[in-house]
Amino acid sequence: RLSWIMLNCDSKAVEKMSDEDEAPVVKKARIFYGSLEEKEKERLSREGTSSAARDAVKAAIEAGNINISSGESMEMEERVSERQAEVLAEFERRKRARQITVSTDDVEVKACLRALGEPITLFGEGPAERRERLRNILSVVGPDALRKSKKEDEKAKRTQDEYQQTWYHEGPSSLKEARIWLAKYSLPRAVERLDAARAQKEIPESTRTVKQQELHKALRNVNNFCSQIGDDRPISHCQFSPNSKMLVTASWSGLCKLWKVPDCTLVRTLRGHNTNVGAISFHPQATLTLEESDVNMASCAVDGSVKLWSLDSDEPVADIEGHSMRVARVAWHPSGRFLGTTCYDNSWRLWDLEAQEEILHQEGHSKGVHDLHFHPDGSLAGTGGLDAFARVWDLRTGRCIMFLEGHHKEIYSINFSPNGFHVATGSGDNTCKVWDLRHRRCMYTIPAHENLVSSVKFQPNDGHFLLTGSYDNIAKVWTHPGWSPLKTLAGHEGKVMGLDLSPDGQLIATCSYDRTFKLWMSE
Repeated sequence: RLSWIMLNCDSKAVEKMSDEDEAPVVKKARIFYGSLEEKEKERLSREGTSSAARDAVKAAIEAGNINISSGESMEMEERVSERQAEVLAEFERRKRARQITVSTDDVEVKACLRALGEPITLFGEGPAERRERLRNILSVVGPDALRKSKKEDEKAKRTQDEYQQTWYHEGPSSLKEARIWLAKYSLPRAVERLDAARAQKEIPESTRTVKQQELHKALRNVNNFCSQIGDDRPISHCQFSPNSKMLVTASWSGLCKLWKVPDCTLVRTLRGHNTNVGAISFHPQATLTLEESDVNMASCAVDGSVKLWSLDSDEPVADIEGHSMRVARVAWHPSGRFLGTTCYDNSWRLWDLEAQEEILHQEGHSKGVHDLHFHPDGSLAGTGGLDAFARVWDLRTGRCIMFLEGHHKEIYSINFSPNGFHVATGSGDNTCKVWDLRHRRCMYTIPAHENLVSSVKFQPNDGHFLLTGSYDNIAKVWTHPGWSPLKTLAGHEGKVMGLDLSPDGQLIATCSYDRTFKLWMSE
């Protein structure tokens, strides 16, 4: 028995040595997706796993700890083929990139990148890197994408040009008759103005210099002559009568008041508006040739109402209807036949009071139109809008002959100089710009105030100085030409909302948010 055991052990040792000498089996690499649940079942069945173990596996499956799958697998060669396909696609892309022609002009390269919606430059990127980036982008999206983008840009530009082009529509016969009448009215006045300018030029330079120095000296001596509480609410507008003996004021209370100057005694209170009155203006011949019972004044209010007034009644003579939004200003044409109104519906209108009808409804601003002023000859009209632009219109043809672009904020005031070729505009950007109609450009920008410029006004007779009022509570007098400050009119406790100069040149009036108006006179 001992010998059999030894023999048996020797045979086992030989068997073990033969197993060690045998070469290991090379296993093929396989990647399994999911669980090895099926394999585990087979192993357990071969080993005769007890029913308790099977129950444990079943419980684990039900608990979700063992995921069941179909035992799918993918050979490594499939992954390798996908990688090869990606590499081949990259080589093809680079081949296409080498065949694409890209401009060497860096500006054109940036334009192409912008057209494709890509950044035109990256941090630290030079022209060569930018060209290479464009080439790589085109190799992906294709060269046709750039052509399509250019075609779309050209189409959009063409559509925009068509949208911006000037168009006309046929107006009524009354408008044609009015334009002819305006041409016949304005041309003789232009001749008279030019003759007066030539006569002024014949005066010796020394004489003109002396007169200018005397005027400047008088303006430096201007002081507050009278201050009067005009209403319970802020006073929005004031204007002297053509004979310089009366002053009319408009208030946010809806009342307009007529004052005798220079003693500031109340003559009449005009009642008719129910809301804030924006402006009131005298007829050019009021207090001169018109009867007191005729239409001598016009006013406008926030509710869109426009009313006409006489001098002998505190009730309006007539109403002008047609505005649906705020009317900011009213202005009389120098002839007195036409009345202009500005509205916050982005338009201004011209009314023929003889025919008692609206003859022109002119659009052109992209926002509300705030101020309007007529040229001394009666041939042109200037409008200032909340879109920061002003326009000069030829009333005889209907064309916009000059586009005043340069202000950064709303334009609240516009005024023509008596010399006929200068225009001043006051804006919310705190500046006053002076424009030359002859050269069609801005000739000077006055950094006038510390707040928005609410009103600008040239000297009515000669235009030898300019007056500006602002929401910084002061008004200033500026030389013309030169545009240097001569005098600061300080005294109001609130915003200066309006101002005017008397036609005889003796008085300056300012009205304010502090509910007062003040008269200024040279000592």
